[in-house]
Amino acid sequence: MAHEYGDLAELKERLGIEADDTTRDTPLTSALAAASRGIDRATGRRFWLDAAVVQRVYRPAGRVACEVDGEVLLVDDIGSATGLVVETGSGASWTAVTGYESQPDNALADGEPVTGLLRVNGVWGIGTSRVRVTAKFGWPAVPDDISEATYIQASRLFKRKDSPEGIIGSAEWGVRNLSRRDPDVWALIEPFILPGFG
Repeated sequence: MAHEYGDLAELKERLGIEADDTTRDTPLTSALAAASRGIDRATGRRFWLDAAVVQRVYRPAGRVACEVDGEVLLVDDIGSATGLVVETGSGASWTAVTGYESQPDNALADGEPVTGLLRVNGVWGIGTSRVRVTAKFGWPAVPDDISEATYIQASRLFKRKDSPEGIIGSAEWGVRNLSRRDPDVWALIEPFILPGFG
């Protein structure tokens, strides 16, 4: 899949592994991938941006929030305005929508994704109508906190081979069980968790 939130060279440096030592590249790469996908699952979103626009269809029922100035359709994270097209309809009949605004205001300028589309003084559809959104989904760029959490979790996963039963030991601290969640990873990803996940 190759959408990791960190790179192999940085992980090796953090673990004190020489850059030209390739003997552990396979498990390190696997740990980076597993840490990245684990963060996706824990937060309920992904932080990499589609390379090209894709289409997603939404049923407005249950995805619309009523605001004073219209209805906001809650959408998956949109990380770029390039190629953004919004249409309503169903089947083979779609009509382009104009007069909508992205929410939250200035999200892309602030390095955050668009998560809602406000239909100014309007509604998103009635009955069997759907909304089709063509966009680059994901985040504009991987947040620093997510990259840091990935490195911490990937390091933990890589070192897990040294504690196969979930028990680690040292002469200084003695033997103890590994915690289920790394508190630092959790603190870094918690602000990004969508409601209903985590």
